[in-house]
Amino acid sequence: MTLAELHQLLTAVVTGLADARAHSERATSLLGEARQALVDAQAKADPWLPSQYAQAGEGLDQLLGRLASAEDLVSGYRSRL
Repeated sequence: MTLAELHQLLTAVVTGLADARAHSERATSLLGEARQALVDAQAKADPWLPSQYAQAGEGLDQLLGRLASAEDLVSGYRSRL
């Protein structure tokens, strides 16, 4: 594998990570919209939310953190080539 091929593959990885982050951020946004829809529909001080809501939010936050770390690692590696 040549250096140019390696750069090309790493660029594809960075692009994939950026896409995954964008999808995860959209999922976070949709989760927030779903929460607001539930709260608005109930229109009370202490709305009921499914227990999975908090788990989904935490999972997405963790995923976004891992994706950011992976992007940093790949970018750092690419810059050293």
